Amino acid sequence: MNLFEFEGKRPDVHPDAWIAPTATLIGDVTIEPGASVWYGAVLRGDVCRIVVKAGTNIQDNSVLHAGPDQVLTVGPDATVGHGCVVHCTEVGERALVGNGSTLLDGAKVGAGTLVAAGSVVTPGAEIPPGVVAAGVPCKATKPIEGTSSQFWVDTNAPYYADLAKRHAATARPA
Repeated sequence: MNLFEFEGKRPDVHPDAWIAPTATLIGDVTIEPGASVWYGAVLRGDVCRIVVKAGTNIQDNSVLHAGPDQVLTVGPDATVGHGCVVHCTEVGERALVGNGSTLLDGAKVGAGTLVAAGSVVTPGAEIPPGVVAAGVPCKATKPIEGTSSQFWVDTNAPYYADLAKRHAATARPA
């Protein structure tokens, strides 16, 4: 893993978290137990603070950052899918941000919500808890309960927690 101190602030990674060797954490970044940060992800806490809560997974090639003096909190047990730009202030507990989504300044995603792949959550938007949200701009479309999206919210974090353990145990340079 690539850890960088910036202006006296350094990443704090719990020993029970898994950080891929090609992930990069800069400055004021906290990774709690059981969380995972995957290959190519960049968490840049230079002008902001980033907190990745327990059991959360930040997937490959996602970028997390926020505005000056803001705190970006993700989780617990949340998922940020592959190739996302998360430049907001909150991704709620057990929320799932679909692949390729963009969350902009000051936005918040509620607990247990699924943001569909490729969505754009506009600056300052608040997506409520327990919904499926989609589009450009992203809007809540329906309650998540009883939908196929609920399956992904319920199973993705535990699946990635197990997968991170498998990577920690067996992934090696070839």
